[in-house]
This record gives sequence, C-alpha cells and structure tokens, in this order.
Amino acid sequence: MAETAQLPPPKDADEDELKASEAPLLDHLIELRKRLIYSLAAVVVFFIGCFIFAKPIYDLLLIPYKWAAGDSAVKLIFTAPQELFFTYMNVALFGAIFLAFPMIASQIYAFVAPGLYKKERRAFIPYLIATPLFFILGALLVYFAVTPMALHFFLGMQQTTPGDVQIEMQTRVSEYLGFVMTLIIAFGICFQLPVVLTLLARIELVTTKQLAKGRKYAIVGILAAAALLTPPDPISQIGLSLPMYALYEISILSVRWIERQRAAKLAAEAKA
Repeated sequence: MAETAQLPPPKDADEDELKASEAPLLDHLIELRKRLIYSLAAVVVFFIGCFIFAKPIYDLLLIPYKWAAGDSAVKLIFTAPQELFFTYMNVALFGAIFLAFPMIASQIYAFVAPGLYKKERRAFIPYLIATPLFFILGALLVYFAVTPMALHFFLGMQQTTPGDVQIEMQTRVSEYLGFVMTLIIAFGICFQLPVVLTLLARIELVTTKQLAKGRKYAIVGILAAAALLTPPDPISQIGLSLPMYALYEISILSVRWIERQRAAKLAAEAKA
C-alpha cells in the first residue's frame, strides 16, 4: 500500500510577516541612526523654543513655592554670575525632553515594530500611550501637592521671631530647580509601576497570586525607592510611598483583568 503523502504544515501568517521584515545588520544600523537623528532633532527644536521661554517656565515652577510661602514674599538667590543662565538652560533641556517624549517614543516604536508580530504591535501601543500619561500624573501630583507641602515644612523651620537668632531659608535658583526636577523625575518613573507590571503580566512573568503574596516585600521596596529617589524629607517620601502603594494595588486589579481576558480567550478557542 502506497504511503500517504504528507501535506506540508500550514504557513503561519505571523511568521511570514516577521520573515518579510528581516533585514541585514547594516540596514538596522542605518534605521537606528535615522530614528536617533529624528529624536535628537525634536529635542533640539524644543530646546530652542523652551530656552526662549525659560523665564516664564521657571516662574511657572515657582508657583508651588508661592503657595507654600503664603503671604510672604518669595526670594531666590544665585551665587555665581553664570548660575541663573545655566539654570535657564537646564529648564529648557528638561522642558525639551518632556515635550519631545511623544516623538522619541514614536521613533522607538517605529524601530522595534518591524520585529514584532501584528498582535504584539497591537498590544504594545496602549503602553506607549500609558507611559507619558502616568508620568504626567506623577508630575501633577508633585506640582499641586507634594512640592507645596514639602516647602511649607521647610519654611516652617525658619526662625524669624524678634529676639531670636534669625534663620531664614535663602534658596538658590539652581537648587530649587534641582529639587523640583528630582521630585518630578522620581514620581514620573515610579508612576510607571502599573505599566511595567501589566506588561509583565501580558508576557506571563507575573500573576495576581504572586503580586498579592508579595505585598509585604512591595511595601519595603516602595519605602526604599522613596528614600533613594526623593530628597531626604518626610513629606516627599510619604508623598511618593502612598501613591506608589495605591498604584501597586491598581496593578493587581489590572493583572487580574488581563488573566480573565486570557482565560476567556482560551475557553473560546477550546470550544472552537
């Protein structure tokens, strides 16, 4: 009896799509250079624009200081001739990177997208959108709550009572900018916790059970991160620790939702 001819296995459309996007190493390097040039050009353009408006931007960053000072006049100093100039340059660079982030993120996506399956590209896009949104949420919390509370705490340590030794807080322009930027970057990075954990859940590296069981370790890690990333004052550290723990709990809910989606999809495939 003649052997039955074996049919070749059906081609996977995703595999064909991925093979079609393969390119030599030199082409990848050329593509990377192009994406880097686009990103750098966006930063340079925004840097020039932000430097033109550096003084109004810095004045905007001073508003939380005014809220903390209340009726008192806000006075900052600079102790070197070039200090204010370089402070404005740092303001412009910080603003440029912040404004250029959507362009930078889109260039990163454009570089890695050809190496992803179509379903992976669809899964990647929400995280591309969520990352700047959570960073902005962290920055807004710093601007409207944490910075005014921290500065109010520091200003309350002054000695201005007549008859006592007068101790006043005279903040340098560069130190204030460094203080605010440190808080914004720390909160912006830590607010990525739901994005990171949800992404890890999608690739099945973490589960709801693991996150729930690891709460006590998460609390220790959150406190350590708050101590390392924020200035050494209790207001900033508590102001970062509490939202981070809330985001951890939100992450657990998000991971549970992903697991339910995965289970429903597997059940539908089993029925089919």
